[in-house]
Amino acid sequence: MGSCPGPGGSHMPRSGWAREPWPLSLCVRSLCSATGEATTAGKGGGPGPTLGRAPSCPHLLPDQGPLTMDKGEEDDDEEAWLQLRPVEPLPSQCCGSGCSPCVFDLYQRDLASWEAARASKDRSLLSGEETQSCPSKLSPETFLAFCISATDRLTKDTYLVRFALPGNSRLGLWPGQHLILRGIVDGLEIQRAYTPISPANAKGYFEVLIKCYQTGLMSQYVESWKAGDTAFWRGPFGGFFYKPNQYGELLMLAAGTGLAPMVPILQSITDNAEDETFITLVGCFKTFEGIYLKTFLREQAHFWNVRTFFVLSQENSLEQLPWSYRDKTHFGRLGQDLIEELVGSCRRKPFALVCGSAEFTKDVAGYLLSAGLAEDSYFLF
Repeated sequence: MGSCPGPGGSHMPRSGWAREPWPLSLCVRSLCSATGEATTAGKGGGPGPTLGRAPSCPHLLPDQGPLTMDKGEEDDDEEAWLQLRPVEPLPSQCCGSGCSPCVFDLYQRDLASWEAARASKDRSLLSGEETQSCPSKLSPETFLAFCISATDRLTKDTYLVRFALPGNSRLGLWPGQHLILRGIVDGLEIQRAYTPISPANAKGYFEVLIKCYQTGLMSQYVESWKAGDTAFWRGPFGGFFYKPNQYGELLMLAAGTGLAPMVPILQSITDNAEDETFITLVGCFKTFEGIYLKTFLREQAHFWNVRTFFVLSQENSLEQLPWSYRDKTHFGRLGQDLIEELVGSCRRKPFALVCGSAEFTKDVAGYLLSAGLAEDSYFLF
């Protein structure tokens, strides 16, 4: 970086040009520019060699025009630019959650930067000067490394994973916002969206609820985790921003791990004595044993403004349930009749939050419209 190539491949200090006459071919090949510009060839580096006249080169007369590269050097330069071209993401690298910017948005941005830099032959226009492993803060565009401090298996296929934050720092998400996790399995990069369930004001850590599937690639990656491992996240994403007392009542309708965004929103309300929003939370699961975070939900239901209900699709006997669950559990699926009953039982005009599978979300949105809610009276995570 601090010298220019001299005859025979040696390097001479930038501050002292050779006093002996240089061959004309060397003047063309090795001018690092009398202006002192750096010569780097990597993405995010400074400008490449400046081709022009060197004040100390005796073969360049004052009236000569700028020197140009020969055909071989042009080919080499073209190859160098092609090596810097961004690589288009694979479909597996898109988490499918509709986040913005998506990996394909980032690719188009980087491609545009590359094309502009190539046209002007100025590599300083390329982005990516900040290294992936050491960004200064959480970013939607850059993955940041977090250390796993603990993993807890809640059910046979669901884990609660805690990640450490430096000191007493906070993650900085609004309640209900999500992050994108990057994993690599068998050389294939994959990305998935997950919502931290820890309180928005949690210091020194954040927690994520992750369900694993038998044939899921990300599941293979997650199930290999142990304390001390590192995982890479970017974010935050999500368009719902809760404000205290913004709604009279929140009707939370969640299926499985769709409970995740409801948890920090619910806790932000019950932790705030000034927030008098009513909450009706409905969790849909296959079995009683499959209900996540039972202790947390039971504690939250003790607050004066919180009600919890459960819909179990693979249970059929109330006698098999604990007494405290029998009067607030329905069997079957969350359908039109039950949605109308829930909306009608709300103590104030409800605003609905819906999270679950794509099919669940679509069906529930239709049920809410049929129950009289307007499209601006619910949010689909």
